[in-house]
Amino acid sequence: MRVIAGKYRSRRLQTLPGLELRPTADRLRETLFNVLTAGNPAALEGTVWVDLYAGTGAVGIEAISRGASMVHFVESSERAVRLISKNLAALGINAGFQILEQDSIRALRVLSSNDTAADFVFLDPPYEMEEAYRQALETLSKSGSLKHESIVVAEHQKKFDPGEAFGSLRRYRKLVQGDAALSFYQLVSAYSKSEMSSRA
Repeated sequence: MRVIAGKYRSRRLQTLPGLELRPTADRLRETLFNVLTAGNPAALEGTVWVDLYAGTGAVGIEAISRGASMVHFVESSERAVRLISKNLAALGINAGFQILEQDSIRALRVLSSNDTAADFVFLDPPYEMEEAYRQALETLSKSGSLKHESIVVAEHQKKFDPGEAFGSLRRYRKLVQGDAALSFYQLVSAYSKSEMSSRA
């Protein structure tokens, strides 16, 4: 597993053998960031991320490598939290991040109460935790941490559909790669505007 692009391009990231982590595959991570940057390498400069079920921290670290100013890593496993810290330290990253060792729903409420405004939220629960998708997406739909232009991305199994809409949060794109898929969500007003502009 490696960083795909940016300041830490090609640097290796560690995982834990025997731990039930399923890091986002390099190829899928590359696809994710290609979509979000849309050919503009500077598109993520200064952005704020929330990396839910962060695991190894690979997605959040990729965001930092590409210029994100803050990443909130959320992970309930103590071993995974230590791994995230280890990967950050190995790259010499000592600022621009926060690690929240707690469950994702509680962390989202804490971030919202602290007036954290995220540009991107990535969630990747263990595939078997299907209910976790609904809980996280419903919580996000009511969260003060989302701006109208914020993008929420859920990684999930191709055969599982996390849902089209959660309150004001609406899926506007789905990408399938192998057995995995990425669902992209935005608040309805932003989604409607993007649809209108694409039809113009």
